[in-house]
This record gives sequence, structure tokens and C-alpha cells, in this order.
Amino acid sequence: MQTVDTLRRNRTSLRVGDVVEVLSAEEILATLDEAGELDGLPFMPEMTAWCGRRMTVHKVALKACDYIGHSGMRRMSRAVHLTACRCDGSAHGGCQTRCQLYWKDAWVRRVDPADAAAEPDPEPEPDGPGHRRLLPLLEANTTREPFEDGATRWSCQGTEMLRATPEALPLKRLGQYADDVASGNASAPEVTKAFAVAVFNRYQGVSTRVLPPYLRIRKGLQWRFLEGGVTHGRTPTEELGLRPGELVRIKSREEIMATLDGDLLNRGMGFEAEMSRFCGRTARVKARATQCIDERSGRMLVMKSPCIILEDIVCEGAFTANCPREYVCWWREIWLERVEEPGA
Repeated sequence: MQTVDTLRRNRTSLRVGDVVEVLSAEEILATLDEAGELDGLPFMPEMTAWCGRRMTVHKVALKACDYIGHSGMRRMSRAVHLTACRCDGSAHGGCQTRCQLYWKDAWVRRVDPADAAAEPDPEPEPDGPGHRRLLPLLEANTTREPFEDGATRWSCQGTEMLRATPEALPLKRLGQYADDVASGNASAPEVTKAFAVAVFNRYQGVSTRVLPPYLRIRKGLQWRFLEGGVTHGRTPTEELGLRPGELVRIKSREEIMATLDGDLLNRGMGFEAEMSRFCGRTARVKARATQCIDERSGRMLVMKSPCIILEDIVCEGAFTANCPREYVCWWREIWLERVEEPGA
């Protein structure tokens, strides 16, 4: 178990809203091991585009949801997420997950806001000597040994998340909630709500194991009480042919549940409680997505039916202990409906 002093050393001094400058390629190279990593976290080729640029801390990466082993929350040490800084998948086979990138303290330096406003961003040097030394190391580590069928096994910050966050962060570690507020990641009311939801979901999980059905709250379902309505056969599908820029409305929770099976899946795509918070909201289509890297295996998954990414719709961690990872939500077209443009 880590001591209090160790935990303090593992916390970043950066806070939400701080202005930082990403180090040069040469400086970042000096922090990496032979695998292009620092503390198990890869620095990826897609990140070199921001070398030398001034950015704002969007969230402090105190913790992360485990999408590999589904073990819950895990502690990340000395890292942040920067505003409008997501992976474009260009060095990873065109993966469209658009994960928020992790930046270790050692890869950025704090900049005085007054200086940052007075000086423009330095021009990046993609052909400079630092980049020429850094990129080969990073590109060589974007893949691992291929699968038996010859398919590429990809490696990225997502696939290596368990190594980058070796310590589990259980619900009872109450200090994490104080850190959420102190870092600027969430307000006190948001933290209180997230903790209450976590406690309720824990109770629901226990109740389904030890209580008879008639004593359970809403059948023992997790918060938001999602329950798939398709009990037999394949889940329904619908093709709207949505394109970037179109205006859509996310259907009601009841309409979407009617398209899900018992595992809350529609043709293999999951609908989660965090997504249900956006039901009824209007948004614009940002992109059509057809492929993503499976974090557990590193295999590129190609979808038979495209999913839709909506502008400014991300998982906000409201029901997942204020996780700052902010995954981009993917939507089946059957969960959406076109909306007339205002003034049309």
C-alpha cells in the first residue's frame, strides 16, 4: 500500500485552466525509455504535432476507467489532459475512437498566462532533428507481434492503460473525491452526486446476489435503470445516411431501450447510463465512424454498420466517479432522428 507521502509525490501540481507548453521533441525524447514510454504510458506519434505549442489544462488525469479488465477506477499519476487535444489515429491504422491524450508532467512546462498571451505559439518543427530522432522510436512501438491471422496488433495509450495505472482506486478511497474538487475537475455537488451513484450501484449489485427479487429496488438495476427490450432475435437497425453537419435529436431513453438486448447492446454496440443523460438533446453530426482499436486485444474492429459521433457529446463521468477520461460517445443511427434546421 502506498504511503501518504508517496501519493502526494504522484500528484501533479497542475490544475484545470493552467497554461502549459508542450516540450520540444528533443526534450520529450530524453524522458522516454526504449519502448517510447514513461511510467508505462506511451508517447504516441500523433502527439508530436503539439510539441512546442502552448495549451490549457482541460482535466487533471487523476484516474481512469478500466475498459480492459473492467476492474473499476484506476489511479493515474502526474498526468493531465489538454484542451482540444485528442488522438486522430493517423499512426494507428485510422482508429476513430478519438481518445483524449494523456500528457505526463515531464512532457509539459507551466507557462505564465501573461507571457502566454503576449507570445504566439512557436512554429512546430516536424522535420527538425528532434522529430527525426523521436518519430522512429514512437512509430516502431505502435504495434506488437501480429495476431495469428496476420492482422496488426496495435499498441497505444488505451491498450497499455493497465500498465500506466497499476493501482486500483476503490470507492472507499475518499481522498480521490477531494482531489477531484481541488484539481478543478469537478464541483463539490458533482462529486457528491457521483459518489452517491457509486454507492447506490454497489448496493444494487449486492442486492441482486443476496436478496429475493421482491425486495430489490427496480429489479436491482444500476442507476438510470436501463433495461433492454429485445428478448428474442436480433436487435433492430435503421440507416439514416447521416452526414457531418446534420442536426439530430437523441431519442428518448424508452425508445432507445426498445432497441437493446439484455446486455444493453444493439448489434454489438453498447448503450450506457452516461449516454442516457443526453437523451432528448439536439446536436450536430461530427463524423461517421467505422473502426476502432479494441483496448483489450489491440485488434482493429471494423463495423458492418457505421456509428455516429456527435459534436460535444462525451462521457462526463457523472455516474463513474468523475472519471476525467471523457470518452467520445458512439451512437447507432436508430437512436437518433433528424431535426429541421432552425428557421428552415
